[in-house]
Amino acid sequence: MNHYSPIIIIFIALGFTGCQTTSTLGPNSEVETTNSNDKTLTNTSYLFGWGELPMKTASPRGGSSKGSNVILAPKRNLPLPSIAAASNSFEKDRAAILSLAGDYKVGFHFLETLGLFKEHESAPPYHSWATEKVIIVEDEDTSISLQHILAMYFQDEAGTVTGPMVIKHWRQDWTYQDTDIYTYRGANTWARDTRSVNDAKGGWAQSVWQVDDSPRYEAFGRWTHNGNRSMWTSEQGWRPLPRREYSIRDDYSVMEGFHRILITPEGWFHEQNNWKRVAGETEPTPSYMGHEIGISRYELIESPSLEAASDYWEKTSPYWTEVRSAWVSVLASNERFSTHQKVDGRSQYEHHFEYADEINEGAPFSQADASGFARDIIQQYLTKDSEKANEGY
Repeated sequence: MNHYSPIIIIFIALGFTGCQTTSTLGPNSEVETTNSNDKTLTNTSYLFGWGELPMKTASPRGGSSKGSNVILAPKRNLPLPSIAAASNSFEKDRAAILSLAGDYKVGFHFLETLGLFKEHESAPPYHSWATEKVIIVEDEDTSISLQHILAMYFQDEAGTVTGPMVIKHWRQDWTYQDTDIYTYRGANTWARDTRSVNDAKGGWAQSVWQVDDSPRYEAFGRWTHNGNRSMWTSEQGWRPLPRREYSIRDDYSVMEGFHRILITPEGWFHEQNNWKRVAGETEPTPSYMGHEIGISRYELIESPSLEAASDYWEKTSPYWTEVRSAWVSVLASNERFSTHQKVDGRSQYEHHFEYADEINEGAPFSQADASGFARDIIQQYLTKDSEKANEGY
């Protein structure tokens, strides 16, 4: 496994770069105008949902590096045997969630479909991809936790492949019939949202956590299994902006929408339907900049090997266990909480990544020290509602 500077790891972990599969614009790709309504365009390309647009607008933004070749695994018949053999809907749900684990090539695709202000202009779509291992961290009947870990190989212009670069990515926790959910409220604030046992009956909450195990969003939804289609659909919910958006946009701060997860012959499929909301609960009458659709395709792979991700997790998981435990305490003791984006010029993930990296490099692990460090760092980034930060994650 190759070792890279912490700053490079941080950039890639947060989606600053990725693997690109689209060519960049060349000298012959210039256009006479950037107005998508101008009929005198000389060099255009078709973009789904928009028709012909200037090349600069139709060409995707996203990954800036080239990934190595990937060999996909054979497609599977649906329903998966584990789902078909399940004796009831609960067991089918569990089988579907557990099937999300594996080694994947993940393609990320996002397209802004419309704007709700007259000044709106069509924006370039987003596309990048990566290779990622999804590991089952916990399987406790009504609770399942899956950790995503990037293991990325890169290819230079000469064809030389380097890597893998291993980076802890996001985590998803599934809880059956969850009546206690923390929802995002905007401005880096989360609050408890409870529902009755009857409302939660038969459903699953999916909570999504950042690379540093701080909360991102949580949504309640239900799995359905009809013939060869197994699908989870969430209710409407809010999310903080992902880096691909807040790094280039400052005209909205909340994503409002629903998402679906489907089991496919290739692996699984994550669909998002997002409204770009200007502000969260601080805005009495909501206003929206526009709308986007998102698709993440998880395709099972046979090569390259992602075992380096397993090695990283085996070494560092004791520390991340302490980080998760610290956040459990925060949620248990707060009906509502907010976080700072940065403290003394540093983001929270920098501290956790550095501590975990020392363990990965062979430093001895002390549970007491790790627990104290994790809790101290998290407390530094917690703030009162009156001090809410406005930056996105």
